[in-house]
Amino acid sequence: MREGTERLREELAQTLTRDDDLRTPAWRAAVTNVPREVFVGDRFYTPADTAGRWEPITRASVAPQRWLTMVYANTTLVTQINGDDHPAPGPVTGAPTSSSTLPGLVVRMLEDLSVRDGDRVLEIGTGTGYSTALLCERLTDARVVSVEVDPQVGGRAARALHSAGHAPTLVIGDGLDGYPSGAPYDRLIATCSVRTVPRAWLDQVRPEGTILATLTGGLFGFGLARLTVSEHGTAEGRFLPGTVSFMPARAHAPQSIRHIPRWLTAVTEQEEGRPARFGPQVFDGWVERFVAQCVAPTAQRLRMADSEGRTIDYLVDLGSESVAALVTVDGGFTVYEAGPNRLWGAVEKAVDQWQGLGSPGLTEFGVHADTSGLTVTLGNGALTWHIEDWV
Repeated sequence: MREGTERLREELAQTLTRDDDLRTPAWRAAVTNVPREVFVGDRFYTPADTAGRWEPITRASVAPQRWLTMVYANTTLVTQINGDDHPAPGPVTGAPTSSSTLPGLVVRMLEDLSVRDGDRVLEIGTGTGYSTALLCERLTDARVVSVEVDPQVGGRAARALHSAGHAPTLVIGDGLDGYPSGAPYDRLIATCSVRTVPRAWLDQVRPEGTILATLTGGLFGFGLARLTVSEHGTAEGRFLPGTVSFMPARAHAPQSIRHIPRWLTAVTEQEEGRPARFGPQVFDGWVERFVAQCVAPTAQRLRMADSEGRTIDYLVDLGSESVAALVTVDGGFTVYEAGPNRLWGAVEKAVDQWQGLGSPGLTEFGVHADTSGLTVTLGNGALTWHIEDWV
């Protein structure tokens, strides 16, 4: 099912080349051969407002050429909300659970994977199947294994891949477990984000092989790490340039705060406050947020009004029942903390230390992964943070 989109694919390749995402002839050939419209399907969603509502855009609702122009734009197209493949017509409220990632990021990551002819690749997160098809074009179907956790998403991707002429090994399962039957792999690429590198990935990628994955946590700080696996079952590497974010693997997603516990809101009533070194605006910085996340990896942000009508920013860790509340006072912030972990104190210290080293970018951070979790280092080990495996 190719709709005469050769010109659009060629224009997309030119755009990605101009942006320096597409850098080699082999991947250029893949981009010009794979029809993205086959993988987007008949519907995608655009933000309707800032309150989590999404407006469906369907193939039937727009002119054919307009539809294809939108499909071939270098942008992410959300294809599923709340894990529901059969939503009611009209706007949907919720969170994206599957998408066709912007082609520029997909191709940049494939270039950064540094595959060679004959490599076997394990892809975590089939999604729409577009990136899977690019891998198949580059390496042949027999060298590609892709794992998808959602049976509906995986089934739709399988049909799209078949329509595009590809038949890689497709697995429905938890990508955090990899696919041991196809191991060892030369390369592993994840199109979801993870809090730590799963043990199965370390076991299934051969020594000197590469893992390319986006690391995240409860604060949604992100860093794309390229790691080389050792013969001891560990992996070492650094973060790559750019601001890359992906939906978290479903098992690594932050715990949902469905009911506000009393111990959270009581912190401003029961604890004595102190002047905060800085306020929640620290999370506006890409690197600052990642640094904060290194010392509070399972903490989440929450903003609510209290009984006095004040807007309060909370940093809360449900597992340890630790909380920090930031209240605006005279142009600054007062922080109230409770629980076994002084969350805001840890964030202040980490950000101060990072600034003391000159506020380096993420590419200056080192990453070590083993079966105990992640170790993130900075300044030749001057700063070290360990994030424990939790799965």
